[in-house]
This record gives sequence, structure tokens and C-alpha cells, in this order.
Amino acid sequence: MNYVQRNIINSFLLLTLSSLASHGFAQEKSIVVSSTTSTEQSGLFNYLLPIYKSKSGIDVKVVAVGTGQALDIGRRGDADVVFVHDKPAEEQFVAEGFSSKRYEVMYNDFILIGPKSDPAKIAGGKEIDIAFQKIAAAQSPFISRGDKSGTNAAELRYWKSAGINPTSGSWYKETGSGMGPALNTASAMNAYILADRGTWLSFKNRGDLIILVQGDPKLFNQYGVMLVNPEKFPQVKKTLGQKFIDWLISKEGQAVIASYKIDGEQLFFPNAKPSGK
Repeated sequence: MNYVQRNIINSFLLLTLSSLASHGFAQEKSIVVSSTTSTEQSGLFNYLLPIYKSKSGIDVKVVAVGTGQALDIGRRGDADVVFVHDKPAEEQFVAEGFSSKRYEVMYNDFILIGPKSDPAKIAGGKEIDIAFQKIAAAQSPFISRGDKSGTNAAELRYWKSAGINPTSGSWYKETGSGMGPALNTASAMNAYILADRGTWLSFKNRGDLIILVQGDPKLFNQYGVMLVNPEKFPQVKKTLGQKFIDWLISKEGQAVIASYKIDGEQLFFPNAKPSGK
């Protein structure tokens, strides 16, 4: 075989491999899920997604941001599935035509964290409105995510219900960050903060922070999942995205969610409705 023949064969092999990469390997089964930071920072995705991939062969790539940002990613068609926790905003997402259906998946609750010294004297309370009123009256440092996340949206609803405009006080600090970094700030400042229980249980840098208020029905934290509308965005992987949703709300997927625990404590409680209704 002469030099010219070898070059022709090598060129053919390179073209063949390039074709395989673009038509085969590049088409690995994968989807993009835009989700809230709590599902990532709680460790749920690190636990759940490898199990799902082993069952389905589908690689789930997560973009973890605040719920508001996650929904905006869906509105741009830059995700196949949105998995968040702000029901009013999710229902608006569906009403706007960015998805045809919202499925409930699981829940946990929000908790009010604060320093052991508890300058606002809220420890043991069961009503979030009263706790917020006491924090405002004492002008005790409060850390807000301020990032349009599901947690931030819930927090703002509680301030409104308490009849307080917290942004008018210097004691109220918005970080514009995810749950983990916001908790780090609260720990450093010995401040109060609203958190989802899942992220709190996985959070290690607690300092003097403890749970002070929990158990109010208002603190219920529901998670929902939606397929981004493929009629609006043809690039959405409809079949693969729906397959992931169907697994999350299936008996198997719900059991996996329930089995995720830290130090024996369950972080999320599955509550998908039969057939996703």
C-alpha cells in the first residue's frame, strides 16, 4: 500500500468516525432539567439520577437555579423538563402555554432557622406570621435569598401575610444566592433565615443556627414537574422528557424519592397522584 492509498484510507476513516459521532454517539439519550437549588443542594439529584440512568439509560443534565430562573429557562425552550417548587408560578407557566400539564411529585416543608440566642424570642412557635412580626419588631438580622426562587417567593408571601414590608429595614439582607450560600451567610451573621428542610438537613456549616419555628401548615412545600411544550419549542425532547416525568411519578420513582435520607431522616415525601392526575 503506497502513501497516497494510506492517506485516502485514513481520510475515509476520519470521515466515517466523524459521521458516527454526529449521528450516533452525539445522539446519546439525554435531557436537560431546569430545577431549583434545593433539589441539588439537598443531595436528592446525586442520589436519584444515577438510579434513573441505570434503569433507563437516559442521562439527566441538571441546571440548578432559583425556581423563577428555572421557569425562565423553560420559557426560552432551553430545557426539556422543569422541576421546581412554587405552585402558583408553575400554574402560570402552564396557563401561558409553556407546558400542557403540571404533575405533583413530592413535598417537604420550610423551616425558620435562627441563632440559639434567639434575640426575637420566636423559639417553639408554630405560626410563621407571628415569628416574622417578632423578627421585624426586634429588627434582628434576617437573610433573604432575594433570588426569585420558590423559597424566596414563599418567604415574601409570609411577610405579606404578617403585614410587614421587610425591605424597608436595614436588618433585612438580600443575598441573591442559592439556599446553601444564603445559609452560609446566615451562619456567619448569626441571622434568621427561611430554608427548605431538605437543604438544611444536608447543610454542615450550621454554626449556632438551629430550627426555631416549624409545623405551621403554611410552611408546606410542594414540588411539581412539567414537560416544556414541544409544540412551542420543537427542540424539546418530548419522549425522553415525558419518560423521566413518568418515572418520577411512578411507584418505583416515588419509592426512590422516599428512600433518600440523611442520618436516618427522610428529606422528601412523595405524593404524586395516580396517573399524574
